[in-house]
Amino acid sequence: MAHLFTGEILESAVAVHRGRVVGFGPREAKETLDLEGRILAPGLIDGHVHLESSMVTPGEFARGVVPRGTTTVVADPHEFANVCGMDGVEFVRRGNEVSPLEIQVMLPSCVPATDMETSGARLEARDLEGAFALEHVLGLGEVMSVPGVLQADEPVLAKLRAAFGRPVDGHAPGLSGPDLHAYVAAGIGSDHECTTSEEALEKLRAGMHLMLREGSVTRDLEALLPVVNAQTVGRCMLVTDDREPEDLLEEGHMDFLVRKAVGLGLPPLQALSMVSLNPARYFGLKALGAIAPGYQADMVVCEDLRNFRADLVFKRGRLVARGGEPLWQRRPQDAGSLSNRVHLAALDSDALEIPARGTRIRVIELVPDQIVTRQVLLEPKMVEGRVVSDPGRDLLRVAVLERHHGTGRIGLGMVRGFGLKRGALASTVAHDSHNLAVVGVEEADLRLAIAEIHRLGGGLVAVADGEVLARLPLPVAGLVCDRPLGEVREAIRALHDAARSMGCRLPRPFMSLAFLALAVVPALKLTDRGLVDVEAFRLVDLFIP
Repeated sequence: MAHLFTGEILESAVAVHRGRVVGFGPREAKETLDLEGRILAPGLIDGHVHLESSMVTPGEFARGVVPRGTTTVVADPHEFANVCGMDGVEFVRRGNEVSPLEIQVMLPSCVPATDMETSGARLEARDLEGAFALEHVLGLGEVMSVPGVLQADEPVLAKLRAAFGRPVDGHAPGLSGPDLHAYVAAGIGSDHECTTSEEALEKLRAGMHLMLREGSVTRDLEALLPVVNAQTVGRCMLVTDDREPEDLLEEGHMDFLVRKAVGLGLPPLQALSMVSLNPARYFGLKALGAIAPGYQADMVVCEDLRNFRADLVFKRGRLVARGGEPLWQRRPQDAGSLSNRVHLAALDSDALEIPARGTRIRVIELVPDQIVTRQVLLEPKMVEGRVVSDPGRDLLRVAVLERHHGTGRIGLGMVRGFGLKRGALASTVAHDSHNLAVVGVEEADLRLAIAEIHRLGGGLVAVADGEVLARLPLPVAGLVCDRPLGEVREAIRALHDAARSMGCRLPRPFMSLAFLALAVVPALKLTDRGLVDVEAFRLVDLFIP
């Protein structure tokens, strides 16, 4: 047994009664299970995840992660809430009814994330206050409005006051010095956006809990692991943040993070603490995170901790997975008001055109394996007084169309880094407000991609030469599919294959497209309202005066 309070591996029987651990050592029991020398570890906890990134419903997500040892997740339904408000939060919370996975919720703090984009809903402090008393609600989700905190914006402070005494997660990439101190002093306790060990160490010194993120696009574990030592480990957690279907099924979930951390040199029991005891303590989940009397009997059986792979998984003392397979029946979850959430205005003939108003433009440049971007200034290709895509220089037209209220608002820009030689990619997964994002070469294909998304009621599409090459319908809020995880993975593989056939050189182009609209992460992003200079936190013109 892995005993995290003492850092020992003990040989002992564990007694369980009514879903709780009641003691150690030999006992009389109605049922006994011989683990045959294998190790019993606490159930794994993901301390920060957006379930929406899996592109499946909470019940399907559970079928993918519980057999790998994850028994609890702390979910921030920020994406659902930006489309559907509190109905989206409730959809995630009700996920507890359809699987053994324990879904704890952090109420979204920034809906919308900024005033420089159009979301489907708006949540104020008064909308959150009553929800803090609901079962499975822990605290306030990542506070992305760093300027709002630093400028003492009253709506932001009202949410912090409403969450007083509860955990409040942060989102502060690159924040340093006095600004960081002010942010922490406002009551924000964690951060998952560090990308360097220097940044992580400064935030630990400021009293924050450090979430070391290893997601599908943003993989920071290797860069941050040097700050974890015997003194700091108690304030560190491993989290996924965003994890795509292929990674969940091929690499794993928290089990993968444990294996990678140990492979990079972290002692196995420290790695295990960072996915069990540490998040449980930070979030006040007093009955989770360890195997000890009075604790919930959430446990995983594995052969060894250095190559952590779940053989058996118990939730509240009940065997729920064996050999990587779930042992419960699939139960559908009614999407209700989360359906039919794509409302696009008709496109005018010139809606996607960019009239030339200068000779230099601001271009969004992708950064490999990161959600941050760069701003570069370039001369665009112009034809008949209009800026057009220039695949020879990897300059492509990108547009974000408002899809919640049918306003017809469109933000237009140029991006470098996709590598497309033809065709277009489009998606209704576009953080944070999840408007429709589309990137491509020819305007006809851009329009076809938009039309196909509208027909599907949300989703991902790849088109080229007037033909739809691949698609994934996302009928639930335009964010997730109601099909099994394996089917969604195969659809995404087909989309990636299609993108590669069009010249794309990104391994996950749709996730890169999704983050092009994330107006709270530097440096230059695009929303339905236009280009956003994130560091200046303002809208800017595409053309340089």
